Amino acid sequence: MSTTLLSLENWVKKVAQHTQAKHIVWCTGSEDEKQQLDELLLSTGDYKKLNEESHPNCFLHISDPQDVARVEHLTFICTEEKEEAGPNNNWMDPQKAHAKMDELFEKCMENRTMYVIPYCMGPIDSPLSRCGVEITDSAYVVQNMRLMTRMGTAALQRIEVEGTFVKGLHSTGELDPDRRYIMHFPKDLSIKSYGSGYGGNALLGKKCHALRIGSYQAKTEGWLAEHMLILGLENPQGETHYIAAAFPSACGKTNLAMLIPPEGYIQDGWKITTIGDDICWMRPGVDGRLWAINPEAGFFGVAPGTAKDTNPNALAMLYKDTIFTNVATTADNQPWWEGLDDRVPAIDWKGNTYDSANGPAAHPNSRFTVSASRCPSYSEQAEAAQGVPISAIVFGGRRASLVPLVTQARNWAHGVLMGATVASETTAAATGAVGVVRRDPMAMKPFCGYHFADYWAHWLSFEDKANNLPEVFTVNWFRKDKNNKFMWPGFGDNMRVLEWIVKRVSGKAEAQSTAIGDMPKLEDFNFEGMDFNQDDLSELLAVDVEAWNLELEDVRKHLDSFGDRVPQSLYAELKVTSRSL
Repeated sequence: MSTTLLSLENWVKKVAQHTQAKHIVWCTGSEDEKQQLDELLLSTGDYKKLNEESHPNCFLHISDPQDVARVEHLTFICTEEKEEAGPNNNWMDPQKAHAKMDELFEKCMENRTMYVIPYCMGPIDSPLSRCGVEITDSAYVVQNMRLMTRMGTAALQRIEVEGTFVKGLHSTGELDPDRRYIMHFPKDLSIKSYGSGYGGNALLGKKCHALRIGSYQAKTEGWLAEHMLILGLENPQGETHYIAAAFPSACGKTNLAMLIPPEGYIQDGWKITTIGDDICWMRPGVDGRLWAINPEAGFFGVAPGTAKDTNPNALAMLYKDTIFTNVATTADNQPWWEGLDDRVPAIDWKGNTYDSANGPAAHPNSRFTVSASRCPSYSEQAEAAQGVPISAIVFGGRRASLVPLVTQARNWAHGVLMGATVASETTAAATGAVGVVRRDPMAMKPFCGYHFADYWAHWLSFEDKANNLPEVFTVNWFRKDKNNKFMWPGFGDNMRVLEWIVKRVSGKAEAQSTAIGDMPKLEDFNFEGMDFNQDDLSELLAVDVEAWNLELEDVRKHLDSFGDRVPQSLYAELKVTSRSL
């Protein structure tokens, strides 16, 4: 197999010559190919077969201990002008970056096989999808891309018709942290990643293409590439509303994407379906709404904390056809991680006999890779070529105080301000300082491929592109009382907040207007079957004027840090809020 597209053929030949690859394999995505690569990875020790009875066709991969996470400090956006990348990105001059990477890639695949992976981000037949080709010397990357993208012959056929694709070049190199870089060239639609085998650095279709390059493509083509889950909420009348939601890490994003409603809701006929848990591409449709796809085909999820009581839908996926990375194993060779159950593991993620004195058994960032279609709440609409229409966009952070349970924006610009200033508070375990506010605009801080101020301006421009935009909301599941206890039960009960949101967008619920946005009235909130003091909802929706005035000062400083490119309409919305307090 090769290609009829001359530009792709020439690029592959050029890379093969530069890297001195021993063999070139064009990946087809076939089942035979998968089995051959599984056998290869087992023979080299890159894979360990897990218990075939409990976890058929599941494998464990152990990373180099110095290669277990994304390396944001070594991730660069390479634009002609530094200002284009913005203060939210590391920047390097494109010529310098290409020279540095070309030096690293020279002869790096001697005695290695070079795999060519054509892939499609999104359904093969969707006009919202975009294609790419990743060249890699890692069979592990091929097997992960097989689960995470629509990979192989069908993707290549689309690339040959369109004639354009994102170029991704990857090599594990020597896995030397001092020779590790991830470079993005937005105007070239290309990525070069060297020195890491970790998914976030090596699966170039994921964060590198779908968000960093994707956000630049979206800006130039008039759409949005976002770090958002997509869920469907079906009411007892059979009507489905789709919600896109952005949350920074440790804020319950995957749990919300796969939420199981409380028993009373299920009995009444409510249903949650999952389109995606991580990335959302949206663009205006002819009806003036934003239509969205999940560009990914799988889940690359964090294992620790995934359990029957926290996310049963996620756990249910992981007993078949799954790649586990850096988890521990039990005596009978089943995968294990902290928070899973009360069993004691036998072997830790480094391959040593487990001893709790040596730290966690599974790496805190250990992962599972699995096809999205294995999720019990998976929706066939994830393959819909036209995408799904988005009724509401939700932003959330982890705030122990101040931010109410749910707030609706006054208008689109106010919603953009909400997203641009979303934040989480640090914990002592994470940083040694409690309550430090870290802002993560639209949960895109590590992933926006250009200047944040220009990104916000792009968001604001959709008022002129679509006349039926989604309503925008913020949520905060993490408010605490005076005894430092969570006030809101979270998990399945978050369904009650989602119900109010869809009732608002359907015009079926009232709201009380406040300076910071609209909030539920007690009579419009469903407490049925809930062990919850209704008076606590009033506290969860309270607006502390003094504290909010301090918050707005910090918001202004945050906006100011992005210079004079920040859209004035964000300052205007800030002023409206300030005057209303």
